[in-house]
Amino acid sequence: MNVTTAASGSTDRRAATVAMACLGVFVAYLPITTVAVSLPAIQRALNTSTAQLSWVQDAFVLPMAAFILTAGVFGDVHGRKKVFQAGLFLSAVGALVALCAHNIQTLWAGQALAGLGSAALLPTTLALISHAVPDFRERGKFIGMWAMALLAALAVGPVIAGVVLDHYSWRWIYLLSIPLSLLALAVAAPLLTDSRAPHGRKLDWPGQITAAVGVTALVYGVIEGGADSFTSAKVVAALALGIIALGAFVVAERRSASPMLDLAVFRSAAFTATALIALITFLGLIGFFFVLSLYFGMVQQLGTLEAGARLLLVPVAAIVAGAPAGRLMHRVPARRMITVGLLLIAGSLLAMTNLDAGTSYGSIAWRLIVLGVGLGLVTTPMTATAVAAVPHHLAGMASAANNAFRQVGGALGPAVLGALLSTRAVDTLPGHLADAGVTGGQAHAIVATAKEGGLGAVAGMNLGSKAGQVYAALGDSLIDGMRLCLIVAAGLVLVAAVCGVTLLRRPQQAAAAPARGAGEAQQAPMGAPTENVGAAGPAEPLGHRRG
Repeated sequence: MNVTTAASGSTDRRAATVAMACLGVFVAYLPITTVAVSLPAIQRALNTSTAQLSWVQDAFVLPMAAFILTAGVFGDVHGRKKVFQAGLFLSAVGALVALCAHNIQTLWAGQALAGLGSAALLPTTLALISHAVPDFRERGKFIGMWAMALLAALAVGPVIAGVVLDHYSWRWIYLLSIPLSLLALAVAAPLLTDSRAPHGRKLDWPGQITAAVGVTALVYGVIEGGADSFTSAKVVAALALGIIALGAFVVAERRSASPMLDLAVFRSAAFTATALIALITFLGLIGFFFVLSLYFGMVQQLGTLEAGARLLLVPVAAIVAGAPAGRLMHRVPARRMITVGLLLIAGSLLAMTNLDAGTSYGSIAWRLIVLGVGLGLVTTPMTATAVAAVPHHLAGMASAANNAFRQVGGALGPAVLGALLSTRAVDTLPGHLADAGVTGGQAHAIVATAKEGGLGAVAGMNLGSKAGQVYAALGDSLIDGMRLCLIVAAGLVLVAAVCGVTLLRRPQQAAAAPARGAGEAQQAPMGAPTENVGAAGPAEPLGHRRG
């Protein structure tokens, strides 16, 4: 009877842990799409410049990308439950500050606090699941639930924003995050079991400082370079500082007795593959969503709710496709699911290169659904493989690193593809204006305004009787830029697919490779389970050795 009661209690604790982890990642990702589709309304309400507006989203993404690894270490050392609760608290406070903001600087502060909260939530939620479900075969199902909660947040964000903006002020888009965070905080206190890394990890201040400085400077440089020029002094200085700091991070981690990111994890081909896939895929996909939202708003002239309903197709399809992915991971090799998913994503992106202003909803819908299916097939096995590719006591580090690569890619995506979009659109604008019958001084003024403030700045000009022709030319120019971005995004996803095929190789291939020395012999344990985290029942990765 006591054994049965204990087993039941353990099952209840595990269920509570998984539920809290899913709610935590939902809270972490909810602000991303909710805010993204609300940017035009925020710009009108706060009367901001385009450069100021771009930092609304970046103020959230930058701290999230820069401090994910640090949050993972704090969870390993001080307890993941404490860091999880701190993340929920910061998310609630950040949402409250943003909700009360009456100027752009206060909004930036709220977004930054919420980004810090998300940085604390993302690695700890996965690490809590890993601790609660030590069997990595069974763990895939629960990581699938975690991934579905992430996608659900991306799905409902545009819908929430659309409903709010149709009836209320933009600031109320932040309201839902507050009770959700506080509810999770209250429920987690009695139900969530705390865990730490059992092997005496310590805080690695040199690694944490150099990583934060490096990621922040690098992402800042790319964002400002895309908005201004990559040859400006501040951009060159930021990129140089980022490269130097990341180099110092590598040196610090190699010398540290308790590194924040043990570089030996990259000896695992599976972990390296998932890190590269996360970085490259999210760079292309988040950049694509940014570009597609401009297409819906500026070319097809859709409202926030209509655009959100169309974007909703991607995460909904991903949830439908991804739900069984976790359960199938012990039967279907992760490499196959990831590769097929990436090929579907690349194919759908290329299929969208023939979109124009008059493309129907149905014609767009099937492309978005295919993209969502591909995303669903990638997200769960990619995350589960990253966690399973390292020893169990390094699960927090692996999840933090995988999320860090994902967020760096997500931060770079809008900056890189946005710069490509603007450059291509402005280059083709004079030709489209001439085709529309807009020439002379007015055409020169329009092109100059677009170069200075972006295509959206043209809408504030006094265009007179030629307004219709100008807007049509702007739409055609934006479509030219979007097509270039779609091709680049598809190319990035194909590169990720090559990484998956190359690095997520069969265990037999790794074992059959001739040994060339003791260094490779030590590498084998971490690289063994690369193609499949569950099929045919391979053992969980063996002990961890630092070089």
